[in-house]
Amino acid sequence: MTLDRFRPLADRMLEPFVDAADRAGLTPDGVSVVAFGFAVFAATAYAMAGAPAGVWEPDPRLYLLGALFVLVNGWLDLLDGALARRQGVASKAGDLLDHVLDRYADIVIIAGLAAGVQAYLLGFLAVTGVVMTSYLGTQAQAVGLDRVYGGVVGRADRLVIIGGVTLVAAFYTAELYGLSLVGWLLVFLAVVGHVTALQRFYYSMTALD
Repeated sequence: MTLDRFRPLADRMLEPFVDAADRAGLTPDGVSVVAFGFAVFAATAYAMAGAPAGVWEPDPRLYLLGALFVLVNGWLDLLDGALARRQGVASKAGDLLDHVLDRYADIVIIAGLAAGVQAYLLGFLAVTGVVMTSYLGTQAQAVGLDRVYGGVVGRADRLVIIGGVTLVAAFYTAELYGLSLVGWLLVFLAVVGHVTALQRFYYSMTALD
């Protein structure tokens, strides 16, 4: 995961936002819920950006809005943990809520992308790859290992990639080998999701031997 190396920098950049959130009386759980709301907004924008004419008028410029919402979701996902540590309220319940909402956020974002380009099989493959990646990370913990975060692409990397590609898709609408940029994004998410899941499975199996 490439972005994990920049976590100390991200933590420093978060400090003013953590201060502001703390002064405003926000709670980590509340930030997690708001972050999920932005994922829903992103999914809606993605679905409307590329939907075929006859359902509603497609507008690729909405990919810009979706990209912004995805990046806000990722930023708030960092903020809730930092705020919990600042307030001294980090808990297993909060961790559970955060992970559940993250998985639902991943699902709705990918569903929105797939609905926009009418690529439901690719969307299914991408969603299952993402969910299995998360499942194998936590299942390792359930069988006595540490929670596994390794692999090709983590959640932070994935959100940055989704935001970046859909930002470009707002201006570049041509197809390559029958797929739009968003279609190829779904292919990428499907492949790296399942590869990452298999990497985590292999690591866990060898650690248990």
